[in-house]
Amino acid sequence: MLAIIILAIVQGIAEFLPISSSAHLIIFRDILSIGNNVITDNMDLTFDIALHFGTALAIIVFFFKDFWNMFIKGITKGVKDNDGKMMWYIIAATIPAAIVGVLFEDVVEEQIRNKYWIIALALMIMGVIIYVIDKKMKQTKDLKNMKLKDAIIIGVSQIFALIPGFSRSGTTIAAARALKMNRKDSAKFSFYLSAPVVLGAVVLQLFKVDFSIIKANFDIFLVGIFVSFIVGLICIKWLLKYLKNNDFELFMWYRLAMGLFVLIFILM
Repeated sequence: MLAIIILAIVQGIAEFLPISSSAHLIIFRDILSIGNNVITDNMDLTFDIALHFGTALAIIVFFFKDFWNMFIKGITKGVKDNDGKMMWYIIAATIPAAIVGVLFEDVVEEQIRNKYWIIALALMIMGVIIYVIDKKMKQTKDLKNMKLKDAIIIGVSQIFALIPGFSRSGTTIAAARALKMNRKDSAKFSFYLSAPVVLGAVVLQLFKVDFSIIKANFDIFLVGIFVSFIVGLICIKWLLKYLKNNDFELFMWYRLAMGLFVLIFILM
């Protein structure tokens, strides 16, 4: 159960911080051997879905008021209202990643997921990219003056996150900062985008799930969902507060260190 809690904590942290949750689950489970005696091959996909469901719930709960206002204004006032406009921007930004994700998910799983050197390089490269972009770009935009093309560009950037190590939040935040959006709103829009993307991925994966596995290990899945949900809530709040007065240097150094660790593991 301790291993399950550790993996759920990793998912809750890495899903929202720009450090790649998929890469960290691979590193902790496959390289550090945490939970691999519990999460066997026939239930690893199902358990990952449970953890992602927990973090998806965290997004919905934390931003419930925002999402509700977007939905109501989006239906009644459309793009004439800032909240309504945001709903349609999120939909437009989600479409590219959804299409590519459905078409190439199996390719990524079979060809990239177990290639640790790709994960290591992705962690390191994206860490430098997000830091450099953030340092060079001014903060002149916020969500209120965001344009449709900005939303689509940020949405397209999520495609890179199919490769473990790049990070969905990392790529979207970097794209938003490249468009000169301020740090806090870059993270906020990234969180908004994660709701349909993560929930959509969970729904699609449910068709591949053996529900007898869930029934036989119900306590494991329940703990995983609950812990990733709580940790996800904490991390969302922390990152939004952190980015008010700080840049992404901390995350760059962390990603470089983690990527180096994976490369050393490969060489050994």
